[in-house]
Amino acid sequence: MLHLTKLAVGVRDVEHLRELQAVRSRDNPPLRHRTRNHPRRRAEVLNGGSIYWVITGSMLARQRILDIIEDQYEDATACTGLILDPALVPLIGRPTRPFQGWRYLEPEAAPPDLPEPGAVRGLDSLPAALRLELRALCLL
Repeated sequence: MLHLTKLAVGVRDVEHLRELQAVRSRDNPPLRHRTRNHPRRRAEVLNGGSIYWVITGSMLARQRILDIIEDQYEDATACTGLILDPALVPLIGRPTRPFQGWRYLEPEAAPPDLPEPGAVRGLDSLPAALRLELRALCLL
């Protein structure tokens, strides 16, 4: 298994990414992310890999990659389409420096999923704004 990381340019937070993808999924199914370069390690990525989204400088969410296909941009230029599971999984954030394109991410280097609500004792008692700020700082 192998993962990919990608900057979510112009995305404010995980909820904003969810909203943008809902529109894309409705208007042009299946949900996909188009990219110029084709992963040479395709088989490893398709063996349970996810795309890890970097949002505002932190790796904050992931989605399973279901398939990798030949695709086209709107101007008919050839590209690669990463077919994504619509479910966004929040992560325990990790600061990430900007980069271009996508990068491979080994499973042992991937940040863990965020625990389910109620799994971390006392977390639910924090004000929502404080929880968001702590997540943005990758402290939750």
